[in-house]
Amino acid sequence: MARAKRKSATLETARRRLAGLNSINDEPNFGPLLTKAILKQKTDALETRIGGYNQMLSEADAELNGIEADEGALADLNRRFLAAGEAQFGPDSSEYEALGGTRTSERKKRTPKGDRDGGTGSGGTGAGGTPKP
Repeated sequence: MARAKRKSATLETARRRLAGLNSINDEPNFGPLLTKAILKQKTDALETRIGGYNQMLSEADAELNGIEADEGALADLNRRFLAAGEAQFGPDSSEYEALGGTRTSERKKRTPKGDRDGGTGSGGTGAGGTPKP
């Protein structure tokens, strides 16, 4: 899933403010540190930086897609090696186990659901240990 690209409310506000300053015929004098040129420079710098950041996110997304594709191919290869080992050596062989499989003789045997309490039965009690009628 692609990462969300960065947006900046501050940048949008600065663009609107700059557009407003440009619409004023006579540039107002707010002092030497508050000029249209300074606002435009800072706005452009932030826009460039956010653009570069978003480009890096896109590149990271592309790299992640490549990693996930490689993982999928390797997982398929792992599955195929295990299946080939089972076919050649058998599902209960030491070789199959060495490849990462579980030998059939070492698998847990399933017990029926009704025999979960070890065969002792419920003793005829209901919820809370009270005898059933």
